[in-house]
Amino acid sequence: MGSTVISSAKEFYNVLRSLQDEEGNDSCIYEEDIQMLQMNGDRVPVLNMYCGNQPVFICEKVVPKIYEPDNQPMTETSNCADNDDDADNADNADAADAIALLTELGPQPLTIMKASPALHPLWVRCDMSDPAGTTWFGAETVCMGNRVSGVKLYSVTCKGSTVDKGSLITLDELKQEHKKRHHSSSMAIKGSARFNLFGSTVVENTMIESQSSVTVDFKWSHVENILETPPLSSTATLNIKVASGDMKSPMNEMYRELEFLQTLADGLRTGETEWVEPLESLSAVNLTTAFLEELQDTAKTLQDQATRKTETTNPETEIDIVKPFLERGDLDFVEQLWVRMRKSVTSYQDIGDCLKLVTEALRYGDIKPWIHRDSSSSLSKLILQSYHQQIDHVSLTGVTPVHMLLEMGLDKMRKDYINYLIGGELTTLNHLCYYLSTEVDLQEQVIRLGKLHHLLEIIVTCTTFLDLPYDRLFLLTQSCLQHYKTHPYDEEHEFKLQIKPALLSHFYQKEQPVLWGAEVSSGHGSREVRTSVQLSDRPLVDHVIFETDYPNETVDGDGESPAFFSTTVCCSLVNFA
Repeated sequence: MGSTVISSAKEFYNVLRSLQDEEGNDSCIYEEDIQMLQMNGDRVPVLNMYCGNQPVFICEKVVPKIYEPDNQPMTETSNCADNDDDADNADNADAADAIALLTELGPQPLTIMKASPALHPLWVRCDMSDPAGTTWFGAETVCMGNRVSGVKLYSVTCKGSTVDKGSLITLDELKQEHKKRHHSSSMAIKGSARFNLFGSTVVENTMIESQSSVTVDFKWSHVENILETPPLSSTATLNIKVASGDMKSPMNEMYRELEFLQTLADGLRTGETEWVEPLESLSAVNLTTAFLEELQDTAKTLQDQATRKTETTNPETEIDIVKPFLERGDLDFVEQLWVRMRKSVTSYQDIGDCLKLVTEALRYGDIKPWIHRDSSSSLSKLILQSYHQQIDHVSLTGVTPVHMLLEMGLDKMRKDYINYLIGGELTTLNHLCYYLSTEVDLQEQVIRLGKLHHLLEIIVTCTTFLDLPYDRLFLLTQSCLQHYKTHPYDEEHEFKLQIKPALLSHFYQKEQPVLWGAEVSSGHGSREVRTSVQLSDRPLVDHVIFETDYPNETVDGDGESPAFFSTTVCCSLVNFA
């Protein structure tokens, strides 16, 4: 009997080792009905607390898939890696057996267990069929040097949401739960909490979704009560995730301008352009003609042209916080032309016709427009040449007009962003060199401009809705600039910012947390063991269905107590002889 168990344990270990060592292989089937997945622990909320982003093994059952070709039923076992909906939860006896296979290797310890690196932690989905309501079993090897000296065994139990705070576990009960497994004379207890500051909200039982979110995580010691408010001595970290294009954002008009720029760039790359509905009733050619005639018919000085207010601003719809920096009063001729064309062109022909009108007016000396000294677009260079009555011939055929318009937009929007960041003293030109470079091709310039826009979306959100002080905004700006120098554009990325709790006290002290936790710990280093409880406004486990003890119509209603799901994680340390 013993040899059979050891043999099964070796086989199971070899399956895990093979999955861990083979690059590009993230799943396999074990004994026909068990699927093993390899993924980062932060993809599973409840595991994220213990594993973070380190790799873990997920063990779950495979549900047979039913096919009926030619009206003949046929059952086939599917690989759940292709479809997560086919995954099932192991019953708790099977889960315990899977964990036991690892621990059976322990007492030797076998030579194979000394291999480096150690196996990833193993977590088995469970179905809550036991009285405790277990949803996960876990096992993590403990190493001393290159030798496996023990294993930590985890159990995760859950309860459905309740508004009855009296039914929640107390701190004393949590400590007693820890003492059952660990007879340590000294224990530490820490608290944690997360609050939503900005993002999706519930209004009259309806969830108003938002792709942007700003949450704050608190951590503190000396917890005295369950669900206590984080003290001002806590450490606090903002988690900032902002999606561009939100209609409520002060940056929405700038985003639409960037979208048009990206449309032009995509058209050059793919050969196909999806033109949007024009924002102007007049055609692009008529708008350009009227603009040129206005320049010809007026006798304003260059200074007048530089300070003349353009139609690009829309004070009625923009939020005050962005006016000082995003509304520039010094748009030059090329920038004003860009504004008119991006709101009216609907074809490549429109672009070519408009630029032909401009180049002819320059060639014949009908206009002497003013431009910024550091303008770098092709049209700006032609204007500089017109000052000396020497204009190069430009063939406005093929993709040349689109190139020229794209350069105009890049030039204008870069100056907009510089104006905001430099005007707000959030950075310097030296730190913006990567984003402002014209040495790379136009496609890369558009990508970098998109990163710069996303940075501004983040800063404006934190300025407008959180009223962060200058020193925090400066630090956040530098963090974002550094990140995007080496990472691709990613709206799902969460930017972190350390902050003093006192700066946010008016946001969270009267609010309920979306996540609150207490953790009892003892031991040190790899032999530290923890027992924790997490109270959350939604389940931390998504593979089981929870019952609730309240009618839906009372949830989040005015004056109603919040409902919390409860998740308890217990840990035992098994030492190998």
